Formats: sequence, structure tokens, C-alpha cells
Amino acid sequence: MQITDKPIIVEHIINTSIENAWNAITRLVEMKQWYFQNIDSFIPEVGFETQFEVSVEDRIFTHLWKITEVIPNKKLTYNWKYKEYPGDSFVTFELIEDKNLVKLKLFVDVVEDFQEGIPEFSRESCINGWNYFIGLNLKKYLEKKSK
Repeated sequence: MQITDKPIIVEHIINTSIENAWNAITRLVEMKQWYFQNIDSFIPEVGFETQFEVSVEDRIFTHLWKITEVIPNKKLTYNWKYKEYPGDSFVTFELIEDKNLVKLKLFVDVVEDFQEGIPEFSRESCINGWNYFIGLNLKKYLEKKSK
């Protein structure tokens, strides 16, 4: 992913309440159910920082997150980069309530080029990853919880 790429936007409609959606993206116990099981800590407060490792084949990706914006039940933004590789981005979850549904819009804005030649840093991999997390895992988790 490069700063010259258009921002990535992934949108999904989920049959759940705004409160359930917010809790799923901000409460550690719930995040571990659909997102990353190895997140050690997470507090939705501006300035909060966390890190955790993800292994892919023979590579380690230490995720470095710092919360930059919190509007309860509406918006969560964090800075996302990796300890081992150059690159920097902001990830924003935006929740929009419509009757008994929630539209979750996720934005990825790259502010420093990620290292080329690493498959996980391609635009296509990023889009596929977010569709997996949001469109499959989170949607399934929330719709099961909302029944």
C-alpha cells in the first residue's frame, strides 16, 4: 500500500444494534472473537497504545496501534503500523445506524508507503483482509449475538 493509492473503503451492513457493533470493535473480549485473538490490551481512549505479534509463514508482524479518535457508538480511529517494516496508516471504523441495521464503513488511509514486495502489504491483500474481518467474521459474530 502506497500513499499514492486511493484510500481503501470497505462497507458492510450488519443486522445488529449500534451498541453491539460498538462493543465488538472496542471491547477486548469481543475483539478477540472476530479480529485478532492475540491482542493483549485495548482501551478505546485517545492516546491508548497497544502492540501484538502476528506470524505469517516465516515473518513476524508486530502491530503497533495508537488510538487517535473516539466518538462513542459512531467512530473509532487508530494509527496502524508495524515494528519490523516501514509504512504508516490510519484505520477508521465508522458506524451508521439505520433502523435495526448498522452500516459499518472502514477506511484505511496510508500516510507513509509500506514496504513493497511483501504480499500482506498489497492493496488487494488489504481489501481482502478487511472484507474477511468485517464482512465475514464480524458480521457473523454480531448477527449470531443479536439473535
